Amino acid sequence: MILGCPKEIKNQEYRVGITPAAAAEAVSHGHTVLMEHAAGVGSGFPDQEYTSVGANVVETPQELFSKSDMIVKVKEPQASERAMLREDQVLFTYLHLAPDLPQTKDLLASGVTAIAYETVTDHNGGLPLLAPMSEVAGKLAPQVGSWALQKANGGLGTLLGGVPGVLPSEVLVIGGGNVGVHAARVAAGMGADVTILDMSLPRMRYLDNVFGGLFKTGYASRANTAKLVQTADMVVGAVLIPGAAAPKLISRAQLSTMKPGAVLVDVAIDQGGCFETSKATTHDNPIYEVDGIIHYCVANMPGAVARTSTIALGNATIPFMLALADKGWKKACENDPHLLNGLNTHKGKLTYAAVGKALNIDFIEPTEALKL
Repeated sequence: MILGCPKEIKNQEYRVGITPAAAAEAVSHGHTVLMEHAAGVGSGFPDQEYTSVGANVVETPQELFSKSDMIVKVKEPQASERAMLREDQVLFTYLHLAPDLPQTKDLLASGVTAIAYETVTDHNGGLPLLAPMSEVAGKLAPQVGSWALQKANGGLGTLLGGVPGVLPSEVLVIGGGNVGVHAARVAAGMGADVTILDMSLPRMRYLDNVFGGLFKTGYASRANTAKLVQTADMVVGAVLIPGAAAPKLISRAQLSTMKPGAVLVDVAIDQGGCFETSKATTHDNPIYEVDGIIHYCVANMPGAVARTSTIALGNATIPFMLALADKGWKKACENDPHLLNGLNTHKGKLTYAAVGKALNIDFIEPTEALKL
């Protein structure tokens, strides 16, 4: 199979879909790897690192898309990239279709077989290709939130850890999954007073057992959330419903109950955001203010630490990428129901229920797609 990896063109996206290590694995399996010129430079991988392991470098995205059987990316294909996809291709990348009707329509029109990293599952019920980026984004959230809290950026002007005689900042993390736990650990490590809210009692027991004393836990009822939001200096939105649009956890009306200059960090913005006032931003212009509250809603947060993120993602995607290349997408998905859960579109059909419900588009079961 010919695997193609284009250079990412989303604003300040420096990650790359195939690392030199992944390219070497694919070549050793007898596949051809095409890398767009300078695709890996943003992550610290120059072209020669790819050619040294047997990959080939092409100059233009047009050449890469036209020659490749499978496109391996990081971020969802942008409009110019979607125009180059075709029905006999496999697209393997993050998609986040639930809040993105234009992308969904374009993928369906192209007929491409699109497999989304964020909906591939594992035998534990986890999301193995989303987890590494969730960990990165979670660790970044207090870091960027503390920057947004600085007075020069419109924030409250508080230091997360405080100083002797000055209380630390209060950080509220909504969601106790991968993002939430890593955000809480880093915020607590910076000296903040941290509370995690979640709706799963077993999960909160686990967090108490493992991290007891590092941060507090609370039940994520509407009343409890509304109460704690009022005193928080920073709120991290870390709630995920796999493949579906994120639930809205804080309404615009609630902003008036918060401290002026408090910060909302929306890590769920790829799935539409979990605050009513969230809108996607970029690393160029990451924050904005609504009703006195600073919002940080960058849709590709891990792109800021591209090398770490790329290596972490590559470690997770290699086995699935090789399965798709070695067996073909259909056989690979027939053999692995967890990989089949990643199938979002095929031959003009939507194959992921949560996306269909979010966008009001007809969908079929992925097992039906295998028969087309």
